[in-house]
Amino acid sequence: MITHKNISLFFIFLLLLLFLLNLYNAIHFLWFVVVILIWIGINAFGSARISSNYHVKAFCSNPLETEKKIALTFDDGPSIYTLEVLELLKKYNAKATFFCIGKNIETHPEILQKVIDEGHFVGNHSYSHSKFFDFYNAKKITEELQKTDALLEKFTSKKINFFRPPYGVTTPSIRRALKVTGHKTIGWNIRSLDGGTQNQELIFNRLIKHISPGGIVLLHDTAEHSVLVLEQFLQFLQQNNYEVVSIEELLDLKAYEVGRR
Repeated sequence: MITHKNISLFFIFLLLLLFLLNLYNAIHFLWFVVVILIWIGINAFGSARISSNYHVKAFCSNPLETEKKIALTFDDGPSIYTLEVLELLKKYNAKATFFCIGKNIETHPEILQKVIDEGHFVGNHSYSHSKFFDFYNAKKITEELQKTDALLEKFTSKKINFFRPPYGVTTPSIRRALKVTGHKTIGWNIRSLDGGTQNQELIFNRLIKHISPGGIVLLHDTAEHSVLVLEQFLQFLQQNNYEVVSIEELLDLKAYEVGRR
């Protein structure tokens, strides 16, 4: 398996080998530069692609699912648009998992309560969702996760098990933090890109192009265009006999554990 540990050991060994060879037969320094650049490139790719399991094990789909079942997930809320999302989910009898930002929970506690009351699940999406989250050390990441857990657990009264890293990026610091917090990392295999574009046609076509049994869909509950696309998508799923189930059911994992940490 290609993991950060295995790749690091391989390239350290390769650099040491080049160094030893250089003692007997001069090797151009560019070979060292090339090896280091390749190492950096692999690290960057593995960190940015959550499904690579490069730093942490991420649950991105259920490849064994044969029935037309998928799971919907929403990132970055709660927000005022979460209410519209909830209405649509109720209309189409769909359950979802909301990966919440701690500071947004503090702003909209009543909306998070409504998410819980309507039978949806919630997960941890960090406290700040900072652009610099990937550069935080393990201690700071642990503090962010624990702070957001404490906010969520006021509503669930149960330990939060699910975590989704901001931007889907994983790092050695996140891996070390998760060893402390015990969260399971939830990824996706169907990315709507609604966080990067407002083009509803592009978002919708991307979703229906990649839909397949056992998939996990990434959407956001933070903008009007996402709500509009969601309704189209739920209609499509209904027309094509897809069932929207919870992450719990799709992956056979528990979103919560009884009792707090």
